[in-house]
Amino acid sequence: MGNYVIQVHDSPLQIEATAWNELLARQSHPTPFMRHEYLAALHRSGSAVPATGWSPCFLTLRDGAGQLQAACPLYLKSHSRGEYVFDWSWADAHHRHGHAYYPKGVVAVPFTPAPGSRLLARDASARQALIQALLTECRTRNLSSLHLLFGSEEDLAACREAGLMLRHTVQFHWDNRRPQPYADFDDFLAALSQEKRKKIRQERRKVRESGVTLRPLLGAEIRETDWDFFYRCYERTYLEHGNPPYLSRAFFSEIAREQTQSWLLFLAEHQGRPIACSLIALGTDAADRVAWGRYWGALERVDCLHFEACYYAPLQWCIAQGYQRFEGGAQGEHKLARALLPVRTTSAHWLAQPDFASAVQRFLDRESEGLASYVEELDRHSPLRQQPG
Repeated sequence: MGNYVIQVHDSPLQIEATAWNELLARQSHPTPFMRHEYLAALHRSGSAVPATGWSPCFLTLRDGAGQLQAACPLYLKSHSRGEYVFDWSWADAHHRHGHAYYPKGVVAVPFTPAPGSRLLARDASARQALIQALLTECRTRNLSSLHLLFGSEEDLAACREAGLMLRHTVQFHWDNRRPQPYADFDDFLAALSQEKRKKIRQERRKVRESGVTLRPLLGAEIRETDWDFFYRCYERTYLEHGNPPYLSRAFFSEIAREQTQSWLLFLAEHQGRPIACSLIALGTDAADRVAWGRYWGALERVDCLHFEACYYAPLQWCIAQGYQRFEGGAQGEHKLARALLPVRTTSAHWLAQPDFASAVQRFLDRESEGLASYVEELDRHSPLRQQPG
């Protein structure tokens, strides 16, 4: 693995933020979720810590001069929640055959299914050394498996070279990088089929006729009272589904302070009173301006307000501000009708038990075939207007 000094850290706070962020900025797909401030907030707020089943074991590789050459977030997991790449059947198979599946190793941003760089490295050699260090750490700790979730192309190529298995899933993303970006929301609608165009206009009209208006708040415009309201909505959404929220109020206070310009809040108001909101994350790369739909919640029900707050208003804002992509996150075929198109995302997996690894590879082969058919079917229902041949 070269002449690297390998260290394992049980807290991201043990790694200097400047060095981590500088390394992240060198990657092909940096996101605000991989910044030191975001990962530190998850830790300090108690959201991703051993008590919640996320034990940090961050890896760093340094050269002889002490310069950071590679790094990644590694968590030891005692469950599979908050990952969005589902391996419950793998865990069940291990347990049925008398093998422990947990703890396992996960290279990911907790609770955040946004594709991007995971293996931060100065070059391909350092990235490959980081993979080998991860595998060594997993073997030393007698972990059942290692999972790198939603990685970049460079990450996945290095994982494939190291013998990890690849698993593909589908997300729904909106793309503004046509021959030329959309001039405005009407220009965007004109690119859709008549049926979808009509449906979107009807849904937006329902929200307007209800008397609800949406107000975008960017960065420092989001006051503490707005964050308090957002958290009420966020918490209620989870509780309505029978689960406590993954993220604490303290987490949002910290990212609001440390990553101020990375957040856009759409506040839905009725007669001057807030009733719902959606939170959007914003990338800072001027060459590849990306927005991510993150969280939504409502204290009152208004027909079609979810679509307006989570898709139409954010897309209209992205067009006006010159953003090139809007990523809608994991799952949700309803996003296709809102012109978020299917995009393949990929994760990498290593299993310690050879028999289980072989069985999982067969499973992944079948799953990949099914996924290809699924994407073909989605493409046949594309909302985009068919161009004359």
